[in-house]
Amino acid sequence: MRLPHNHYVAAGALALAAGLAVMLLMPAASESSIEATSFETPAIALDQPVLDALPDAEEAAEEAAPVAAPAAPPEQPWQEQVVRSGDNLSLIFNRAGFSDRDVHEVVTQSAQGKTLARIYPGQVIAFQADTDGTLLGVRHVRSPLETVSYLRGEEGFSSEIITREPEAREAWASGTITSSLFMAGQDAGLSQTVIMELANIFGGVIDFVLDPRKGDTIHVVYEELYLDGKKIRDGDIIAASFTNQGEMFNAYRYTDSQGEVGYYNEQGVSMRKAFLLAPVDFTRISSNFNLRRLHPIYKTTRPHRGTDYAAPRGTPVYAAGDGRVVEAGYSRANGNYVFIQHGQQYVTKYLHLHKRNVKKGQRVSQSQVIGSVGSTGAATGPHLHYEFLMNGVHRNPRTIHKKLPKAKSLPAAEMAQFRQSIDGAANQLASLHSGNQLAMSESEQTDAAPY
Repeated sequence: MRLPHNHYVAAGALALAAGLAVMLLMPAASESSIEATSFETPAIALDQPVLDALPDAEEAAEEAAPVAAPAAPPEQPWQEQVVRSGDNLSLIFNRAGFSDRDVHEVVTQSAQGKTLARIYPGQVIAFQADTDGTLLGVRHVRSPLETVSYLRGEEGFSSEIITREPEAREAWASGTITSSLFMAGQDAGLSQTVIMELANIFGGVIDFVLDPRKGDTIHVVYEELYLDGKKIRDGDIIAASFTNQGEMFNAYRYTDSQGEVGYYNEQGVSMRKAFLLAPVDFTRISSNFNLRRLHPIYKTTRPHRGTDYAAPRGTPVYAAGDGRVVEAGYSRANGNYVFIQHGQQYVTKYLHLHKRNVKKGQRVSQSQVIGSVGSTGAATGPHLHYEFLMNGVHRNPRTIHKKLPKAKSLPAAEMAQFRQSIDGAANQLASLHSGNQLAMSESEQTDAAPY
């Protein structure tokens, strides 16, 4: 409410009078202090309302107070569904409360939609909906390292692949063979994955059926992959050493100037040979190359132009080298078989297979699974019969490797970089060897000590 003009004038006069009264009532002070003290009264125009000249307290308080930002709506929760055996997208969506139309929209509108249909038991699919139950998003957790996110937008669903990088930690282990490489690896705490990779690395220089002897040693430096502080799996082998009957074989992982990853010895010679010595994940060998062998079924002396690897039915069989499948079929004598041509000179044959994984005319690479061990055809039990032919003549698979072409080597210009790259791993292997030798020495002294 505004006051009349004469009331404002009276209020100003009263203010001046009150100020003079305060000065008269103040205790006496020295002249110097009085002279140093001054009072200034703000000049107020007589035609200006006094209350208009002073800011309104409530308005000033409102201007000084910070403006609170509007609270963000809480994110809607995600509902997880674990893929079960026999599940499909329709079953999973319906179980989460969504329709087949939602399935169709996600699959057809997003770039990665079709891959959502490739689901496996144990995987997780999560759903997010608004308060009205409308589907907002889907997450397909393919693995601990990869998730595909599907989000609804103005133009439908879009997709994004979200990947995580695990932390690689170096680990190492040593073992002594008492019966087999597999058992020695297990005793050393190695996973089956690392053990089989060891066999692959040294598969061109060691026949793990007949070559290993009791007392042989293995040393391996490898990576363990961690996610959120938890180990998820083993990574690559960095370096490895196998001592067989006093002869040491070392292998180092190296990426060459062309970007290709391989394993090489200290001289830069590739560990990958033209052919594997043993083309099967074997358990034992039952029959060697023998030109005067008594056939177990026909009971006649027939040449056994190959090597038999006895193994449980279903054991993977590998291509011994790069090549092309020239025959793949079935016969009464051979059962399921695969023949592979390697260049112009060499052919390998694989007989009595349980299943064939390749077809005639197909290109294959070394260590590719071409079938599995079986007992089809004229076989008394599950095993792989393996033959090696050079220029059409059967040769002993276990000895022919000495006459095969030499493995490739790194170019001389790259050797300095190679040696620098493997320096740390070589020192680690040397330390493992020293530790193993020290432990064996102490053990021998303990055994020899008098009681």
